Amino acid sequence: MPDASDYMAAGKKLFASTWDFRHAANTLEALPPPDGVEIALAGRSNVGKSSLINALTNRNALARTSHTPGRTQELIFFSSNAPLTLVDMPGYGYAKVSESKVKAWTRLIHDYLRGRVNLARVFVLIDARHGLKTTDDAVLKTLDLSAVVYQIVLTKADEVKKAELERRIAETKEKIARRPAAFPELIVTSSREGTGMEELRATIAQILAERGGLSL
Repeated sequence: MPDASDYMAAGKKLFASTWDFRHAANTLEALPPPDGVEIALAGRSNVGKSSLINALTNRNALARTSHTPGRTQELIFFSSNAPLTLVDMPGYGYAKVSESKVKAWTRLIHDYLRGRVNLARVFVLIDARHGLKTTDDAVLKTLDLSAVVYQIVLTKADEVKKAELERRIAETKEKIARRPAAFPELIVTSSREGTGMEELRATIAQILAERGGLSL
């Protein structure tokens, strides 16, 4: 039976390979055929999804980063030589684009989350400075109703004092405790400092192994 150190080593190896852009889709019809295991990253606009993907994959500019909310307006697929795809989702909530565009990609997010058969887990990124907001509720509800397992990842932990971070972790765990599809453990990260990346890689390696896509 593999233990934590096995998954840690597997995660390090998994993300030591070269990750590249694979596909972009702005409609359900444009999605690539389901292949292997998909892990999606969701979150409010400007929560740090692109920065986290770059830190996770050891690439400086795999995912485009921007200080302008709403830069990612499609589902962006990244892959390596493993049977695993990472999906960078458009940020939901506030964005500096037209209301019609926000509605279109918000609909795309919910349709993707409800219907993607090979979607193994969604990491819902939450800014550690602010915690869960009402704008997160609709996505969490969609995931609960679709029975898609999701896990909260707190981002930008380096910008929060230790005592405040501990309170944020506790209140977030309390808020998701009764949600049927929520994974109980949180992952605390900082893309700038690399905090939590080993744990996140190990978690993804474990998901892939449990789906039969990785031998330990």
